[in-house]
Amino acid sequence: MPIIKSAKKAARQAVKHTAHNREIKRDIKNAVKDFQKNPALKTFAKAQSEFDKAVKKGLIKKNTAARRKSALAKLAKSLGVKIETTKKPAAKKATTTKKPATKKAATTKKAPATKKTTTAKKTTKKA
Repeated sequence: MPIIKSAKKAARQAVKHTAHNREIKRDIKNAVKDFQKNPALKTFAKAQSEFDKAVKKGLIKKNTAARRKSALAKLAKSLGVKIETTKKPAAKKATTTKKPATKKAATTKKAPATKKTTTAKKTTKKA
């Protein structure tokens, strides 16, 4: 048992974090199992979403999620699920013309910094 106050708090937090992490991992496993039972685009997207959430929360690494999502996509393809990829629409080019950028000459120069000297007053003791 921890004795120090901060260690007690850390122990309480560890219990909460462990429970939360287990919940997220359980959601991932359930989503993957649902996809395997019912291979459809909706369940596939749900499983991928669960992996992304776990990465966002720092539970699994980015490449681990990418590897698992890739394996899931490969499985989906073998099961005949039509995977739709969403492409971003191409950005329209602006028709306005831009003026060419001109460089301004540096006309103002900074004066060199001057040192400030302080004189200390000496006090003399009279005997």
